[in-house]
Order: sequence, then structure tokens, then C-alpha cells
Amino acid sequence: MFRVLQSVAWVATCGAGLLLGAPAVAQIRIGQTAGFSGPVAAGVKEVTDGARLYLDHVNKAGGVGGQSIELVSLDDKFEPALAADNAKKLIDQGVVALFLTRGTPHTQAVMPLLAQHRVPLVAPSTGAMVLHQPVHPWVFNVRATYQREAERAVRHLSLIGMDRIAVLQPEDSFGDDAAAGALKGFAGVGKQPVAHEKFDRTKPDFSTIVPKIVKADAQAVLFIGAGGAVADGVRQLRAAGSRAQLVTLSNNASSGFVKSLGPHARGTVVSQIFPYERSLATPIVKEAMDIAKAGGRGDVTPAMLEGYAAAKVLVEGLRRASPGATREKLKTALETFRRHDIGGLEVTFTPTDHSGLDYADLSIVGEDGAFRR
Repeated sequence: MFRVLQSVAWVATCGAGLLLGAPAVAQIRIGQTAGFSGPVAAGVKEVTDGARLYLDHVNKAGGVGGQSIELVSLDDKFEPALAADNAKKLIDQGVVALFLTRGTPHTQAVMPLLAQHRVPLVAPSTGAMVLHQPVHPWVFNVRATYQREAERAVRHLSLIGMDRIAVLQPEDSFGDDAAAGALKGFAGVGKQPVAHEKFDRTKPDFSTIVPKIVKADAQAVLFIGAGGAVADGVRQLRAAGSRAQLVTLSNNASSGFVKSLGPHARGTVVSQIFPYERSLATPIVKEAMDIAKAGGRGDVTPAMLEGYAAAKVLVEGLRRASPGATREKLKTALETFRRHDIGGLEVTFTPTDHSGLDYADLSIVGEDGAFRR
């Protein structure tokens, strides 16, 4: 089984009780299961790279109380059953928390284990409403919902005069969840989609769907799905002559997704759940860019910024749970967040609200393949 293992120390950039510059010794293990191979691999890699960007930085500062954090990442190949198996293995290995799971059905497969073993899941990389309502006592979100993204996308398309909008979605809990937000957006502007088609998540086949979109003369297509499926569907739409405006959600806000689109990338609209990754006026963006530059790394992407923000929340929770951070202490510590500033964004958790952030925006892919706002 593919396995990524990296030991990194952690420290909050602000807060009392920090040992700066001292070598970190003991480790706190954090577990991650995500699709490092398969259709979401590019996005998963970038989100995880962003988390490690911050954790590596923290390691160099010496940790908190001499402790470091060990991020153990297992590849679930974007298969829900394997995600659950991986999560159980990580829990049995004694991880203090699970972190950055990817995918709605995959995270749902993990959720029964959380209450059973009383282990927090911090920053699942999915905006499924089921993770927000009803509040799961062991799930702590650090991003807006897919429903909010999809609703905003539809409202924006309507605002710029597009009346014939189609919706494509995988036939799974992720697709249904995001589509519910889109339909709310349509209701808000008094319209209906000209087509609403579903495809198999594991074996997407667009051969019968694409002709329907073309026949409907859609001006725009809200394409919900994993990066690989969306890229394949876009190629088939263009080959069939459709020039519809393409819109997709933040699960595809990675440079890897843009590359997979090839010549069809330019002009694609991608919703975003964090501020513009080139906006130096936003403290978290400047901080991430400065750390990346100092480490000789490339540009910070939207997906990396999601991982970076997630790591900041995790680290602050562990800091508050120290010394001797445990699963229970981490849960209690996270629920003390009240407008905690992670760099121009305020995160709040209470026992009755684990949503964290609700930021949503739109970007467009430029000629150079970069996201622009």
C-alpha cells in the first residue's frame, strides 16, 4: 500500500509556552487517509503539500514543549471502503486525530469510527453539508460547504445574463449535496436548469450525456465531480462543439486540475473557499508565500492554501490541548475557538457549531493557467 510518512514538528506562530529553536523530540501522530492515487490525486497532493508547508515551518521553530507532529498519510485510492479501513488502521496506531480526509462518501465511511473511538477529524477536505448539519461532535470543518459554492456559482451565472445553465453531477452523496445548493441558487433567481444529468462516479460515461447538453444549447455548465471526470467530460463537450462556460467547485482548485484540462483550461470558472492566493494584503496568504519562498518552493495554489489553513487550525488546537494532548483534550480545545485569527480569517467552533469558516468566492483560469479573481 502506498504510504506517505513525514515527521514534522509544530508550533503556533503566536501564543504562550512555545520553545523556539529547541530540538523537538517526542511525537504526536496525526493520521490522514486520502486519494493520493486515482482521480483526485493532483488536488490531494497539493492540499497535503500546503499542510506540510506549515508543519515543516513549525518543526524548524522547535515545536511545543519539545514535541513534534508526525503526519502519517495512507492512500485510499479514492475508494470509500478503503478510506474506512485506513482510518481504522490509523486509529489503532494511536493517532491523536484524523486530518484532511478527501471526498464526501469517503468521509462518511470514516465518520462512524469517530464516535466509536472518540477521535476528532480535523479539516476534512470536503464541503458536504452532512459534515455540518447536524453537528457531529468529532468533526471540525475548516471550509465552506459545497452547497454555498454551487448556489453562489448559479447566482453569478444568472447575474451575468446566462439563462440556459446545465448541471452535471456524479450519482453519489457528493454530487447530490452540491446539486442541492445549485438548485437553491436556481430557485433564488426564478430559473430551472436546462438539463440536470448524473453520471457514475467510479466509471463516468458521458457518451449519452454530452449530446443532451449540446441539444439543450447550454450557455453554461456547472460540472460537479472529481478532477479526472470533469476534465474528461469537458474534453468530450468541446469535441461535440459545445462552447458553454464551464464552472466547477473548489475540490478542483488545484494546478494539477488545470493541467489536466490542457487547452480547455482557459476561461474555466472554479469556486474558491479561501482568499486569493496571490493577495499579499491577506496575512495568511503572505505568510504562506513567504514560507514557501524561504524554503525554495514554488507558488502557493488555492489547494495548498486550504491545507495550510487546516494545519494552522490543527496546530492551534494541539497547542491548546498541551501538555499531553489526547483525543479528548484536542476536541475540548478546538471548541474553545472564538473568532480565532489564522491570518485574516476567523475560525469559531462551539459545542453546537463545528463549521469553522464560511468563505466562498469565484476565480477564472487565465491564459497562463493561473487562477484569477
